Amino acid sequence: MLEGRTDEQKQAFAKVVTDAVTRTTGARKEAVTIVIEEMAKSHYAVGGKRVSD
Repeated sequence: MLEGRTDEQKQAFAKVVTDAVTRTTGARKEAVTIVIEEMAKSHYAVGGKRVSD
């Protein structure tokens, strides 16, 4: 995800994704691993323009 999210937003994201995975697959919460990789806005482009521009 792009940089700039708060710790609270990342925690909420991890909870919602974990809940969706456990609900749809039957996996235990302890078996779900979430890796949040933040990307600098200057390293991401859409439609030929960097997000940071």
